[in-house]
Amino acid sequence: MEHFDSSIIEPIEMRMIKHSPFEVRHKIDKNDPEFRSLVKSITEHGLLQPILVRPVALGFEIVAGYRRFEACRSLRWRHIQSKIRELSDKQTYEIQLTENIQRKSLNALEEAEAFKKYVDDFGWGGVSELASKIEKSEEYVSHRIQLLKLPSEAKKQLIQNALSVSQSLELLGVPSEEQAEMAQRIYDDHLTVKQIRSIKKSKVKKDDDPRTTKAEQSHRITKKTKLGLKMALSRIDSVANEAQTISDPKVRREVVTYMMDLRYKLHELLDETIHFERVTLKKTLKL
Repeated sequence: MEHFDSSIIEPIEMRMIKHSPFEVRHKIDKNDPEFRSLVKSITEHGLLQPILVRPVALGFEIVAGYRRFEACRSLRWRHIQSKIRELSDKQTYEIQLTENIQRKSLNALEEAEAFKKYVDDFGWGGVSELASKIEKSEEYVSHRIQLLKLPSEAKKQLIQNALSVSQSLELLGVPSEEQAEMAQRIYDDHLTVKQIRSIKKSKVKKDDDPRTTKAEQSHRITKKTKLGLKMALSRIDSVANEAQTISDPKVRREVVTYMMDLRYKLHELLDETIHFERVTLKKTLKL
């Protein structure tokens, strides 16, 4: 079916426009050089692109173009050219989140909070839908959400770029009581992801004796394990959709969060299995 844009473009009184409750990022620093540059550009050339709004009770709500709106308001404009479109709450949130992702205006934790709100409000299916909307992988979305489980000190280090996203995700595989200490060690010793994984593995007791199994057998079993993990991921996604039938929002949120935890753990196991498969394959080729 051909899609027709039913939007209307016309000037609207500034006082009739309000911010959206779904706004991903509320604060705009008017002293920021980028914002001041925008104000200067609008002063010299006018508003080159209308803001996007949707009709609501007693006026209109901004969907996209907060910075342009605030820039025009700082210039004491009475009207602003606007593109008016009928949009649902979900569509509004998707557009706002996509705009911020494209502009790279959110840090990793702000992304995590925005993604989790999307999943909580719009259901498990929102993970795949949102990943498609922002042109990221489902793994990217689920990994970002996992960052919210970091201890407060680690979150601060992540915001301050003392920890990278990859390092922070590895930290989640450490027992909670050891995470703060490990986070400090990562920062102090400038540990790479590979070094962090090595430390984690050194703490795990291995029951299997590698001398009892040939490399070919290990590689074959690893391939089956990888396939099993992928099947488990697929089945979890299928089963998780049933969570949307739970009428109690609190219970539904708990179930969805639990399923997200399982999904992340399976992704982590799959990453480790792929790494192990590569190692065993090299050994097999040397035989």
